[in-house]
Amino acid sequence: MTTADLHDDVRDPELPGRLLAVERDTLIPLLRGRPDTDFALPAAACPGWSVRHVLAHCSAALMRVVENRFEKDVFSPEANERDIAERAGWTNARVVDELERGMTEAGAVIAESGGPLDMIALGEWVHAGDVRDAFGEPGAYGGDGLPDALTLLARVCRERKHVPLHADLDDVDEPLRLGDRNGERPPARFLGGSATLVRLYAGRSPTGAPYELVGVAEKELNLFR
Repeated sequence: MTTADLHDDVRDPELPGRLLAVERDTLIPLLRGRPDTDFALPAAACPGWSVRHVLAHCSAALMRVVENRFEKDVFSPEANERDIAERAGWTNARVVDELERGMTEAGAVIAESGGPLDMIALGEWVHAGDVRDAFGEPGAYGGDGLPDALTLLARVCRERKHVPLHADLDDVDEPLRLGDRNGERPPARFLGGSATLVRLYAGRSPTGAPYELVGVAEKELNLFR
């Protein structure tokens, strides 16, 4: 796999929407082909949530973006649970329909936001991986959206002045630099696959995939804690 310049500091306003659209075109057909019983499967990456809970959370978050509904505690654990509860009486098909709409329409709003909402697209992509993982699908945190996800991950880590890390990825031609670049802390080093790197930054288990991580603890990489 090759990627665009992952070290580019210039924000691409179309990238979050592109990431959502690519994921939509993969995830929605997968969901529509699954029986209702699969929506009750536990999502291991989100303790206490089923696949349906994850999807309801994702669709609600995207529709908040589309409709510009951001209450004071939006995206807090309590708000997320309320969003899920509001959809408790919906059919699984209706949840998927809302998710498809959100993944289609949110990109333009995120693009115009100037950057503050970009992380939502990355979170949605990670949650799609959570769903595929729950289904036992191969390459849960990979696929066609991975290059854009890595680019967005690198920029978010830099903007948040996250712990510096130099990643030599098995499936990407160029090293990926993530995190703060002020030089106050020497960069940690990662060697392994892109999907494993995503799992670590998302606080997901690497599930036995081989990798090396030196100079930083796994929990320090988690962007979603």
